[in-house]
Amino acid sequence: MSVFSKLKQFKDLRDQGKRLQGALSGESATETAAFGKVSVTVDGSLNISEIKIDDELMAPDKKDKVQGAIKDAHNNAMKKMQRVISAKMQQMGGFDLPGMKQ
Repeated sequence: MSVFSKLKQFKDLRDQGKRLQGALSGESATETAAFGKVSVTVDGSLNISEIKIDDELMAPDKKDKVQGAIKDAHNNAMKKMQRVISAKMQQMGGFDLPGMKQ
């Protein structure tokens, strides 16, 4: 394979990445923990866009519970968003990279 072919493949992959990024811009995943008293929303860029904590959990003696619930909700939202990303990549096609298939 020539250098020019590899450069074209790289450019095509970069273009696909940009299209995927655009397709994911409106996506989000929300998960809850602590029986729905904590929720975390992750956007298509895998950034936390929102955290909600029920007032009941804001007492100082519940700090450990809140911290654990945020961690659990965040981890679950990340997993959900990763599934969304994988599905978008499959829908768009052309992302035949090792380890990227479900």
